[in-house]
Amino acid sequence: MSVIATRLRAWSRTPVVRDLALAVLLVVLSAAPGTSGVWVALGELPLRPLDALGVVLVLAQSLPLVLRRSRPAICLAVVGLAFAVHQALGYSPAAAGLGLYVALGSAGSHLAQRRRMTAATAVAGYAVLAVVLHAAGSPASIVELLTFLPVLAAFWMAGAWVRARRNMLAALRSAEAVAAVAEERARIARELHDVVTHHVTAMVVQAEAMQYLVEREPEKVVIGLGVLGETGRSAMTDLRDLLGALHGAGESGRDPAVGSVADLVDRGRTAGLAIELHESGPAGTGPAGVELAVYRVVQESLTNAVKHAPGAGTVVHVNRGPEEITVAVTTTAAGRPRRGWTRSGRGLAGLKERVGFVGGRLVAGPEPDGGFAVRAWVPVGGDRRG
Repeated sequence: MSVIATRLRAWSRTPVVRDLALAVLLVVLSAAPGTSGVWVALGELPLRPLDALGVVLVLAQSLPLVLRRSRPAICLAVVGLAFAVHQALGYSPAAAGLGLYVALGSAGSHLAQRRRMTAATAVAGYAVLAVVLHAAGSPASIVELLTFLPVLAAFWMAGAWVRARRNMLAALRSAEAVAAVAEERARIARELHDVVTHHVTAMVVQAEAMQYLVEREPEKVVIGLGVLGETGRSAMTDLRDLLGALHGAGESGRDPAVGSVADLVDRGRTAGLAIELHESGPAGTGPAGVELAVYRVVQESLTNAVKHAPGAGTVVHVNRGPEEITVAVTTTAAGRPRRGWTRSGRGLAGLKERVGFVGGRLVAGPEPDGGFAVRAWVPVGGDRRG
C-alpha cells in the first residue's frame, strides 16, 4: 500500500494533474449559485439564462487548460474563442472566464514559436470582440471596451517574464556546468603536470647519475636500477589512479597520487638531493584538498631543486597547526652549475592556483644567499570541494 500511495502522491504532483485540478475548480466555481456577479462581464449585455450551449462554453473555457503547458497556442485559441462567444451571447459571467487569464499567461511563458503572430492574433481577436459587443447593444463604446486590453496584455507579459527568468536560470546553470567542467579539466591538467614532472625528473637524474657509477661503483648501479624501477612503478600507479578518477572508476571524492611528505623526501634523496625534513603536527588529518595542496607544494619544490640545483642542500619544513599548515622548502645556493633545461613556468603558477583554491597563499622567489625558497600557508578548513 505504501508503494501505491507513493506513486499516487508522485502522480498528483505532475503538471498535467495540477492543471486538470485547476480546470475542474473553475467548472465547479462556475456552477456555484449566486457567484455570477463576481466575475467579469465585458459588454454588460442583457443576461441570457444558461443553457446547453452555455455549459459547453463554460467547459471550453476551463478544460483546455490541461494543454496550457504542452500546447499553449491551442489552449489560448480554444479558451479565447469560447470566452468571446460567451461574452457576445450575454451569458451570465462565470469563473470559467478566468481561464482566459491563465491561458494568456501560459502562452507568454510556454509558447516557443510564432509568439509575435500569436500575440497579434489575440489582440485582433479581442478588437473584433469589442466591435461585436458594441454592435450587440453594449452601452460601452468600442474605445471603452478596448481599455480592458492592457489588462489582458499584462497576463501575457507576466508569463513572458517568467519565461525570461526561467531561460536566465537555465543559462546560469549551463554556465556553471561549463565552468565546473573547465575547472575539473584544469585540476586534472595540474595533476598530470605534477605527477609526470616529478617522477620523470627523478628518473632522468637517477639515470644520469648511474652513467658515472657503472665502472667505479657497480653495486650502487644495481641499487639505482631498483630505485629507478620503483620510481617508474610509482609513476604508473599515480597515473592509473588519476585516470581512474577521471573516468569515475576510483572511489568517490578520492584524490589521486597523494602520498606522504616523507616519501617525497626519500625519493628526492635517491635522486641526489641532500634534504632535511622537519615535520610537526599529525600528518594526513586535514581535508583531502588541503593535504593534496601541501603534498604538491613539497613535490613541485623538490622537483625544481632536482632540475635546477643538483647538489644543493634543501630543507623542508611542514608545520601542521590546528587552523593552518605552513610549508617552507628552501634550497641553498647550488654547488654545481644549474641545468640548462627550459622552464615552462607552469609549476609555480599552478601551485599558486592550487593553494589559492583551498584559501591559502604561496610565495616563491630567490633568497639573499642565492638560494630559492617556496613558502605556503594553507588553512586547514580551506577545502572548497566538499
